[in-house]
Amino acid sequence: MNRNIFKFLACSICVASAFLYWQDNHIVITEYKYENEKVPKNFEGFRIVQVSDLQNKKFYKNQSSLIKKVKKANPDIIVITGDIIDANRTNLENAFMFIDKAKSIAPIYYASGNHENHSDKYDEIIEGLSLRGVHILENKYEHIERNGEKIAILGLRDIRTSLDFQNALYDMVNENDDYLKILLSHRPELYYMYDDSGVDLSFTGHAHGGQIRLPFTDGLFAPNQGFLPKYTSGIRHFENSSMVISRGLGNSIFPFRIFNRPEITVTTLYSK
Repeated sequence: MNRNIFKFLACSICVASAFLYWQDNHIVITEYKYENEKVPKNFEGFRIVQVSDLQNKKFYKNQSSLIKKVKKANPDIIVITGDIIDANRTNLENAFMFIDKAKSIAPIYYASGNHENHSDKYDEIIEGLSLRGVHILENKYEHIERNGEKIAILGLRDIRTSLDFQNALYDMVNENDDYLKILLSHRPELYYMYDDSGVDLSFTGHAHGGQIRLPFTDGLFAPNQGFLPKYTSGIRHFENSSMVISRGLGNSIFPFRIFNRPEITVTTLYSK
């Protein structure tokens, strides 16, 4: 092979490798504003940091770069919308390392994803999170109070049967009619169910930003949405509610991201 061609190919491989590494490991913070007249006065400016689809990924030693980004976002609460592990890589060290560092920043609220539920570690994960002080919202809700005013935060265990999932959602909504209702649920493709239920704001993940993001697309593929998916990122507004979709942090079957850097979202609440 001509030496110049070899040098060009070697250089191209190095550049491509560096680009893919940067795309996979340099986290971006995406900020959204959410306005609703139901936001209580004492929750004006309340900041919700969302972490989704970690998939057992390690962001440098002791999750240092991820923790640095979460701290920088200055959260009032941290919400995790599932898939802190990968069903094929179920070592819990990286996930719990993040929790151990993040719990000193702000209270953490968690709802599971498909990978926790498809692994044999579900019970161990829930126990480990509970021991670390995480608020487990698996078909459960809690109230967050500030100076006598409250909002409701609801969480769904990743879907097992659609009827169980839907019934759990509607039951929680009906019990919290007087409050702003924030939902943690892994799957954005069920937006129509959230919108119909009476939830005000949903946080979802699962789609990995469509994995490869090309111009004029929301990515090439997302689980349960197929090719050229519609709901992979951003904040979406529907007839009765809004939904934040995180592009997530890690990878699963497809080993890297292209034009789709790992993301944490920050949503700030405001009353209209």
